[in-house]
Amino acid sequence: MRKILLAAFSLISVVTTAQIIGLQSFATGFTSPVEIAHPTNDARLFVVQQGGAIKVVNANGTVNATPFLSLTSATILSGGERGLLGLAFHPDYATNGYFYVNYTRAGDGATVIARYTVSADPNVADASSGMVLLTIAQPFANHNGGSVKFGPDGYLYIGMGDGGSGGDPGDRAQNINENLGKMLRLDVNSGSPYDIPPTNPYVGIAGNDEIWAIGMRNPWKFSFNRLNGDLWIADVGQGSIEELDKVTSPLPNTLNFGWRCYEGNTVYDTSSGTCPTYAATVAPINQYSHTLGRCSVTGGYVYTGTNYPNFQNKYFFADYCTAEIGWIDTTGAITWNYDAGGTITTFGEDKDGELYVANGNVLYKIIDTSLGIHDFNKAGLSCYPNPARTEIFIQNNSDVSLSTAKIFDLTGKLVLTKSLENNPTHSIPIADVTKGLYLLSVEDTTGNQYQSKLIVE
Repeated sequence: MRKILLAAFSLISVVTTAQIIGLQSFATGFTSPVEIAHPTNDARLFVVQQGGAIKVVNANGTVNATPFLSLTSATILSGGERGLLGLAFHPDYATNGYFYVNYTRAGDGATVIARYTVSADPNVADASSGMVLLTIAQPFANHNGGSVKFGPDGYLYIGMGDGGSGGDPGDRAQNINENLGKMLRLDVNSGSPYDIPPTNPYVGIAGNDEIWAIGMRNPWKFSFNRLNGDLWIADVGQGSIEELDKVTSPLPNTLNFGWRCYEGNTVYDTSSGTCPTYAATVAPINQYSHTLGRCSVTGGYVYTGTNYPNFQNKYFFADYCTAEIGWIDTTGAITWNYDAGGTITTFGEDKDGELYVANGNVLYKIIDTSLGIHDFNKAGLSCYPNPARTEIFIQNNSDVSLSTAKIFDLTGKLVLTKSLENNPTHSIPIADVTKGLYLLSVEDTTGNQYQSKLIVE
């Protein structure tokens, strides 16, 4: 059940959690954002758009008019699950200017891993510097994976889906001679265009040398805990189960995450005869089923920032279909804590470990609203009429500037959102809100929350 802390809502008796996720608008004006990245110790955020552009977001939330990089339709094939999908900055980017992208190639839709270099302008890449490292043919249009990240070992990790269609019809994820359905690992600091890390499991024996782990379906986002090196993978499920995996640092080799033999911890298809026992696979740290409209996991990050102590040691993720944000704590338990509405396509973290999420065309910062909840009336705000039938008015007699009003039901589900102008009185139609008891939450432009009960009759 989705839950929300009702700090000023004491008449409602529900089980709540002490940490409450909130979203604070940080930057706008994006189109199909699919990745958020940053160079080491760089306060900027780089937002990848599926259509081929990478935009620079400055520390104050302003977005540069000129894209950092623009890949055109002559280079990438975009649409559906294809496009410019991943971005990783070299750990020594400040010195060498290298960054790496993952895109689907124009014409045949193959996955391409390429390296580019920044230009003399730190906010613009050298578009002519592209060098292809790796090309992987794709038999279908979906399950492309997309994430690229540098691990604590300095190697470049690449998340590859199983090639698409449904049910992995080619049994590619378990085939060690295929790069599809795998986590790949490259040494981009050696060789031309790369070398193979000597500890990759199939070096010198049968199997593709680039493979680090097998048995992935479609790892739509993986990340490393920047403080301890743990790897977290969100592997999108087939029809029933969404899987979340954790690999503790130092990272071992010869891992099998189980697909297509297993979907989460359940047998899916063991007919090929190549399946390991379930005990020989990496068991999910947790999973969730396709209930309440949930359908596809969007992986995130472990919170390693300092602004919100309640978030420490929690891995944040979301469901794409419901836009619910949840976390996994140190016990491995899942808590669904916030219903954002819309579609959450990616998470990001800044140089200090604070977390962000892309929802629609907006980049939001994730905040702990329990640290900024204020009494509605004492703040100089009032809501009338209450009870109400078709419309409510929020009167602002304070010196704060309001940004957004939201109405939640008793399960924490978001039922209405309205942007507020800087006016003394705000009208909010509620004719479509069914009768009942609700939480009215108003946010000001600095991220503070003001909450009150609302009765619709």
